[in-house]
Amino acid sequence: MRKLTVNAVTFILLLSFFIPTMAQTDSLKSYYLELQDELDLFTPDSLLGDKFWGLASLSVSNIRLDPKHSSELVTQVTMGTPLKLIEETEGWLRVQTPEGYNGWMDISGLKRLTSDDIDLWKSLNRYVFMNISGYITDSPKRKCQIVSDLVLGDIFVVEDQKKGFFKVCTPDGRKGFVKKKDCISWEDWTNKEPDIQSMLLVTRKMVGSPYLWGGTSVKATDCSGLVKTAYFSQAIVLERDASQQAKNGETVDFTNIDNLQPGDLLFFGPSPEKIIHVGIYLEKGKYIHSSGFVHISSIDPNDPKYIINTKKKLVAAKRIINSLNSEGIVRVKYHPWYNPYIP
Repeated sequence: MRKLTVNAVTFILLLSFFIPTMAQTDSLKSYYLELQDELDLFTPDSLLGDKFWGLASLSVSNIRLDPKHSSELVTQVTMGTPLKLIEETEGWLRVQTPEGYNGWMDISGLKRLTSDDIDLWKSLNRYVFMNISGYITDSPKRKCQIVSDLVLGDIFVVEDQKKGFFKVCTPDGRKGFVKKKDCISWEDWTNKEPDIQSMLLVTRKMVGSPYLWGGTSVKATDCSGLVKTAYFSQAIVLERDASQQAKNGETVDFTNIDNLQPGDLLFFGPSPEKIIHVGIYLEKGKYIHSSGFVHISSIDPNDPKYIINTKKKLVAAKRIINSLNSEGIVRVKYHPWYNPYIP
């Protein structure tokens, strides 16, 4: 399992941003952070100037452990994800994600912004792409060129509309057209109550997509990335790794299947102290997860989809929906990186 490491300077940057804002927002509690004893001290690169913010500009961008393409993939971000920039080196930027993860991102995958720029973006007419996949095209007509691909959860600005299409602008300034039926306005997305059945439909549409260590999109995902992607479709930001996700939410007695509800998270491992896998409960003992590829298995020993594995046995279950805006479970509408503070 990946383990979140927050070095001293990164930790200070995060605290300096979150503490004042969270004090103003009663419903938003602090993220869980693990500060390791091994502190990697550094000075933020002076070349960043006043552009300490970024927006992910590709449909899916990779974040790696070290600043090189051959390095381990630790996570991904989708278009329109706000990022805190920490340092720069040879075409790579060290970034921090909204849930507190950090790693290195190819500079071509984001748009660098000042604090004023990011505040302006928060006030624009944003929309969210809600289909599993799609495209921005240079024309709403049949004969058109692709400007960019899109995946579920991508965020862009709508400038105009024309016969069933929105004219949109990506964070890096590319413009084109997207089908209106595949989009939802920022206000509708962030203000609607989470719909577990809609979320589970998203996961079912991902069945067959490949497992990817560090993946967090509908293109390819790891186990905790599937969970994070599913809940983000309902405008909920979860922590990145299964071991982190297992610490949050309402504890559910999983020894009786009848206690489980659709959308509950099932955690697997050799023991509750060592979580190595997570899935999302569906119904009647079945759950969906990414292991090799996204597929459905069962915790019912009488079900043909039941898998016996002593190293990956069910050891915990958590209910997310009853713990919104608690530690590690934050609705996008209350996340200060996405929204302006409203007194």
